[in-house]
Amino acid sequence: MTKENIIKQAYDAAAERYAAVGVDVKDAMDKLQKISLSMHCWQADDVSGFENQGGSLTGGIQVTGNYPGRARTIEEVRADVLKAASLIAGRHRLNLHEIYGDFQGKKVDRDEVEPVHFESWMQWAKENGMKLDFNSTSFSHPKSGDLTLASPDDDIRNFWIEHTKRCRWISEEMGKYQDDPCIMNLWIHDGSKEVPANRLKYRQILEQSLDEIFATKYANMKDCIEAKLFGIGLESYTVGSYDFYLGYGAKKNKIVTLDTGHFHLTESIADKVSALLLFTPEIMLHVSRPVRWDSDHVVILSDDLLDLAREIIRCKALDRVHIGLDYFDATINRIGAYVIGCRATQKAFMQALLEPSATLQQYEAEGKYFQRLALQEELKSLPWTAVWDMFCLQNDVPVGEDYIAEIEKYEAEVTSKR
Repeated sequence: MTKENIIKQAYDAAAERYAAVGVDVKDAMDKLQKISLSMHCWQADDVSGFENQGGSLTGGIQVTGNYPGRARTIEEVRADVLKAASLIAGRHRLNLHEIYGDFQGKKVDRDEVEPVHFESWMQWAKENGMKLDFNSTSFSHPKSGDLTLASPDDDIRNFWIEHTKRCRWISEEMGKYQDDPCIMNLWIHDGSKEVPANRLKYRQILEQSLDEIFATKYANMKDCIEAKLFGIGLESYTVGSYDFYLGYGAKKNKIVTLDTGHFHLTESIADKVSALLLFTPEIMLHVSRPVRWDSDHVVILSDDLLDLAREIIRCKALDRVHIGLDYFDATINRIGAYVIGCRATQKAFMQALLEPSATLQQYEAEGKYFQRLALQEELKSLPWTAVWDMFCLQNDVPVGEDYIAEIEKYEAEVTSKR
């Protein structure tokens, strides 16, 4: 019996088993097919970008490892992204930071960047069936320091306001070009190594900066604001904390970004979803894995990720939640890191979509808590992997561990020669 026949036979048996608990596996697969992940370009090159500023990574973030084969040019980043995407079922998006512009070797400062610097990205994405998302970049610049949009120095603050305004303009043009809103994420590292004497002052400045940035209304992009717990060297105070952005987002009707690594390890990100959906228009996710705070490890199929996926499905919020990945690991093959993280995220949503939500909610409504818990436990051992294998087979991507050989081949032929 061929491997394909084994997969199909296992799938048929799984479909019957799930039907017994009221789940249509084909419907679950159809819904997963429509979920587009926003792949993060910075995994390919360790957040280096193409500005030619010559500086090192700053702003409270850090990439560890020096695995050979890092992408060094736009062409290499694009090739690596396409290789990773070819091993992931479905059609997905690409999330760009501003420092990844096509600057043609010229020095373009961040308050000078324009849509023209991303035209080749828009064309490339369209040719390859991808949509683009975007991020302003406040780190790794001579004017970054400890404070950017929250800086009391007018020259510094105005520089970053202009940069962010231009990033929104670029996002608008991306959205127009691809006929689909470009999601633009605003994250800044602003903070202090020690406790400041006036916390309120910097948050007032940040609020004013944001109000000025968002004054221009656009129709083809969506604004997201992302909180941080703290940064390396900025451990005692973060201006743009979760509480700050939650309040701002709810008050100004902005999308709040939940980076799964930007919270205390004991916090449930899943629990935040239903709360935000009541008061903000949509949610942006940056899926990461915090081994110790924001360590940005490669995403794996963990209980936390499963809880997050289940909560989104239970809230029927797939149309209001955007799912992006955000980690940078230079200790292993970078394309492998892409594929592991994206497939793990898809596996979590596969399991969530195979949950008999109506039955569980009925048990809950009737006070049948033993039955609810019992079914939740039995679901853990149902044959979801057989459905996942069929999903990969139908999308013509490697099933199971077969993608390992594909990545090893690409490494031997491409990345090892860099």
